[in-house]
Amino acid sequence: MLALCIQVIAVLVICAAGTENRDVSTVFSAWNMGDKPLHEQLAMVYKEMENLKNEQAVMKQKHEVMSQALPYCSQPPLNTDVDMNLTSLSGGEHLFNTLSQFEDEEGSGEDEHEAGVDPCHHYTALDQVWRATNYTTKKVVCDRSMQWKGWYRLFYRGKTIQMPERCVRKEMCGTHSPLWLVGGHPRIRDGVVTRKVCGNWRNNCCLYKSTPIQVKACIGNYYVYKFVKPVVCHSAYCADINTLVCGKCRKSESCITRDKITWMCQKNRNRVKAKIHFFASFPGQISGKVNKIVYRKVFVNQGRAFNYRTGIFRAPVSGVYQFFFSTQTGGSGPTDLWLVINGYWMAVSHSNVQGPNSVGNLSTYMTTLRKGATVYVTHNRGRSWANTSSNTIIFGGSLLMVRKI
Repeated sequence: MLALCIQVIAVLVICAAGTENRDVSTVFSAWNMGDKPLHEQLAMVYKEMENLKNEQAVMKQKHEVMSQALPYCSQPPLNTDVDMNLTSLSGGEHLFNTLSQFEDEEGSGEDEHEAGVDPCHHYTALDQVWRATNYTTKKVVCDRSMQWKGWYRLFYRGKTIQMPERCVRKEMCGTHSPLWLVGGHPRIRDGVVTRKVCGNWRNNCCLYKSTPIQVKACIGNYYVYKFVKPVVCHSAYCADINTLVCGKCRKSESCITRDKITWMCQKNRNRVKAKIHFFASFPGQISGKVNKIVYRKVFVNQGRAFNYRTGIFRAPVSGVYQFFFSTQTGGSGPTDLWLVINGYWMAVSHSNVQGPNSVGNLSTYMTTLRKGATVYVTHNRGRSWANTSSNTIIFGGSLLMVRKI
């Protein structure tokens, strides 16, 4: 009974295979395994059934792509003066060529660039005037016929340019359905991102959703793109003629726009050049524990971040700061001064002298602070001394670099 079931399943497999024009020579081998154990016969039949399932899934994907592209075929001719119509390429190749698309995608598993190579410095220059958003012609182009490989940088007559971020009027960019970038360009800190691509047709800016591409922002106000074959013809990647100004921006500037039509260079606001410096001293003697040393004699207080009444420095901006503080002691045993940041003891100026000797000790500390952080010095134990001219008990610091936290 089990052998009969195996034969029935094998017949079903052959029939299913025949519907997709598969080579069924492998299936027929199941009939020649009568002398084999039943588990081997079942294993072979199950293997064939799994292969059929995989092929059905692939065919389903192909059918979906074909269905998406079908509206293109039902359109009337674009222009009676156009040399080529929508239903064929110049060489007579079918419009969508769906099967070859899937073959290309299935066989493109290799990465064109080794890991760690920056595409900002390894790209192919793409300088084709007809890609400009103000270019129209009767002889249309289709990027589906291009053999895309790796990363590309757009140019216009030798000047850097970028893809449009808004809908482009049909019949521009040397093609019927211009392709534009959805979601905008990334920032440098975003690294490589994936963006959707849309094609304009039939008064629908995104009637044709093409295969997504990868984009990366590079230092120098330009972008590189990892272009792939569009899903339909005739469509092509556009170059926004309005973005030519971006190639003129300096390293300290960014290319910005409010309407995605008019672009301009603007200085980077994140590079704040704040000047914060202070230097103060305590002209007297300190003994035992003092929670906050009030440095009454202030020599420098640029930025007015140090309060001489309380002895507290308050960070006016977020950034990297460096502080220094010192003590002078002698013959009184261990003496400790601590730098306190936001209530935490972070660094110490320590000395331990016996007898008539005297020693000074200077300590420094560098850290990153948020805006509003407080810094002061506490005298924890021992004895320190100074006078109006010695400046041996001091406290100071500077902002080294503004940094967003």
